[in-house]
Amino acid sequence: MNMKIENLEAYCREVAQKAKNASAELASVTGKQKNDWLNLSAGILRERMAEILEANDKDIEAAPGYGLTPAEIDRLKLNPERVEGIAEALEYVAKLPDPVGEIISSQVRPNGLDVQKVRVPLGVVFFIYESRPNVTADAAALCVKSSNAVILRGGKEAIHSSMKIAELLSETAEKAGIPKDAVQLVATTDRDAVGYFLKMNDLIDVTIPRGGEGLIRRVTSEATMPVIKHFAGNCHVYVDATAEEEKTLDIVVNSKCQRMGVCNAAESLVIHAEAVPTLLPKIAAALQERGVEIRGDEATCAAIPGAVPASEDDYFTEYHGPIISCRVVDSLDAAIRHINRCSSGHTEAICTSSLSAAHEFALRIDSSAVMINASTRFNDGGEFGLGAEIGISTDKFHARGPCGLRELTSYKYVVFGNGQTRN
Repeated sequence: MNMKIENLEAYCREVAQKAKNASAELASVTGKQKNDWLNLSAGILRERMAEILEANDKDIEAAPGYGLTPAEIDRLKLNPERVEGIAEALEYVAKLPDPVGEIISSQVRPNGLDVQKVRVPLGVVFFIYESRPNVTADAAALCVKSSNAVILRGGKEAIHSSMKIAELLSETAEKAGIPKDAVQLVATTDRDAVGYFLKMNDLIDVTIPRGGEGLIRRVTSEATMPVIKHFAGNCHVYVDATAEEEKTLDIVVNSKCQRMGVCNAAESLVIHAEAVPTLLPKIAAALQERGVEIRGDEATCAAIPGAVPASEDDYFTEYHGPIISCRVVDSLDAAIRHINRCSSGHTEAICTSSLSAAHEFALRIDSSAVMINASTRFNDGGEFGLGAEIGISTDKFHARGPCGLRELTSYKYVVFGNGQTRN
C-alpha cells in the first residue's frame, strides 16, 4: 500500500499539477454537486464498511511496531460505530451553507459602480496530518465543499485505512461531477515527499500541518507558501475571586481530565489569592483523585499537600498528560499578564461571577478562543457549529481558531459597471 516510487520529486509534482487542474475545474462545480458527493460518500462508507475495517486491521496490526501507545492505537482503531460517525460527519457538512460565492459586502459607488466582495476558495490545500483515519474524510469534505482541491499526506500508522477511505471518496467524486483529482492521498509515507511538496508554491496555495510540534516547525521552516498552524496548546483556566465552587470544579476537571492528550485540554491553572482558601484545596483534591500531578508556585505548594514546586518552564509546557501547573495571583490584571506571557494563544477560560471581570478577560486575553464559565474543551469546530474542522489555528492571519468551511476561503472583488471610465 505504501508505494515505492522511483522518481519521488516527479511523482509529487504530478500530484500537485493534478490538484491544480482539479482546483480550476471546481470553480464551475455547483453546491448541489458537492452535496451529492458528500451524501454519496457517506453511503459508500457504510456499504463498504467491511473493506475499511479490513484495511484498518492492517494498521492496528502494525501499530506496536511504530511504538504507538495504547491510547494512540485506540485513536487509530475503527469499528462500525466510528465508521458510522465518519459517514454522519460527511452528511453534516453537506447540510452546511456553501461559503463559495457568498457576497460578504456590497456597495454602489457615486459613479454607479457596484463593488462586491465575494468569497472564493483558496485553491490547492496540502494537508499533513496525524494518524487518525477519520481526518482523511473530514479534511476532504471541508476542502471540496469549499471548492478547494486537497492533497492529503497522512501518517504511516494509518496508511491502509486512509488509502481505502480516499479510494472510496474518489469513486463517488466522478458520479457526482466532482473532478477525480480534487482529493488525492499521497501514496508514499517517505518523509522526503513532504519537502518536495513544500517547495511547490507555484501549484499549492496553502499548507496545513496537523500533528506534533516537531512536524509543524519543520513545515513552517521549509514551506514556500502560507501555512495555517498551531505549535502548541498551552491552555489556561483562571479562577477568579468570585468564582462559584460547583461550576468551577466541573470546569477545571473537565478542561484538564476529559481528554488529556488533545490541544484544547487545560495545562495550567491560575487562581486568585482570595479563592485559594476555599477553592484551591477542593480543585486540587478533584484533580489528584484523577491522577493529576500539580506543579505550583510557593503559595500553591503551601495550600496543597503533595504539590510539586514548579520551574519557570512548567508554565510554558503543554504536558499532554496528567500534570498541570498552578500559579496564585493577587489580581485579575496579574492573571491576564501571566496568561498572555505563557500561553500559546490557543484557548483560555475564566470562572467568575463578575460580568466586568469576564468582559475584561475576554477583551485583553490574546488567544484564539476565550471561554467564560465554560470548559476549554469546547474550542472545537464541531462544538462551535462549523461541522468538521481541518485544524485549530493560533495564527492571526489568515485564520484563527477552528478552521471550517469559511476559513478555507478568501475573497475577491467583483465590480459591476455600465460603461464607467476613470477620469
